[in-house]
Formats: sequence, structure tokens, C-alpha cells
Amino acid sequence: MTTFSAGFSGRPERSTRYGDLPPGQYVTRDFPVLSAGPTPRVPLDQWRLEISGADGVVRSWSWDEFQTLDAEQITVNIHCVTRWSKLDTSWTGVPIDTLLSDVDLPGDFVVASSYGGYTTNVPLRDLLGGKAWVAFEFEGRPLALEHGGPARLLIPHLYFWKSAKWLRGLRVQERDELGFWEQLGYHKYGDPWQEQRHWND
Repeated sequence: MTTFSAGFSGRPERSTRYGDLPPGQYVTRDFPVLSAGPTPRVPLDQWRLEISGADGVVRSWSWDEFQTLDAEQITVNIHCVTRWSKLDTSWTGVPIDTLLSDVDLPGDFVVASSYGGYTTNVPLRDLLGGKAWVAFEFEGRPLALEHGGPARLLIPHLYFWKSAKWLRGLRVQERDELGFWEQLGYHKYGDPWQEQRHWND
């Protein structure tokens, strides 16, 4: 079941002054809530983030341990496959480069998994080189549950369904494996600039 925010309202902005808007997108000042199911609620003292490979978990953090990692302030545009874009969004998050440093896992693909069972697939190269974070604050405040709190994946150069909410783990593997929406017809990569929304795009 997909959940939509009841508070998403207002007239879309299609002004050409937004020169950095991918094709087919409109600008919203709202932050629509779209989810594949109910919002999971994970107490912080039970939250863990795990990095794993074919042989199991190789690194994990409790919430307190995760908070000791060096975080960055990020300002990015985000683009949803349902055609809305939100510009100049501000986040705080730990770079995936930090989480995967000194981790020797064979494979070029990652499956991100969430509390609640959601999964999505991403090439490993799209998580490295300052391209992705595990975000835990939005606009200077703790990330709200409906937007993926306490922590979510943030991959702003791909459609936002790739930025898995309620992140639980990243599994590095040798073969690509379609995630939840990808199995239902969404594009396996999801580049907004190429309008890669569905399998045949």
C-alpha cells in the first residue's frame, strides 16, 4: 500500500526560472509523504545500522555510535518520480564514504534495506565519492518519522525512491538485485535527468 500525505496541497510551480529542474518535474514548497506501507517506529535504543556482504555483517553502529561519526551539512535538490521537485533542501548526514571506509567487500551493487521491509538497489559507485549520505536531520531538526527518521539514505542525484527511508542496512553484493519498486516496474537506476521512471524508459 502506498501512503500519500494529506497535507500535500498548493499549485505546482512550473516557472522556467528553475533552470536546474529535470525534465517533467515541477517545483513544490511542500514535502509530500509517499510510502510503500505504514511508518515503522524504531526506538533509538533498538536502532542499528549494518553494513554487510555475502558472509554477513561486517560493521554495525548503534544510534549513539552513529552519532559520533563525522557528519556533513548538505544542501541539495531532490526529485520524486511522481514529478515533484523540492529545491535547496538542507540535511545533516554521515557520508557513505565514511561508513564504507576500510571495508573490503567484493561487489559493485548495493541493496539498501529499511525497517519495515522496503528495499532498493543502487550501484556502489553511486554511493561513493561524496554522492550519498545517511541523513538524520532535515532543515536543522531531527528527521521526522514520516520522512524516514531517525535516519534515511540520501542520494539526491537519483529519483527519491532510491533514498530509502528508515534505513537499516546496506548489503554489498556482486550481482544487481531489484528492490521493492523496481520489481513493480520502476526503473532499476532512476536518473531524473534521463526520466528513467519505468522499466522501458
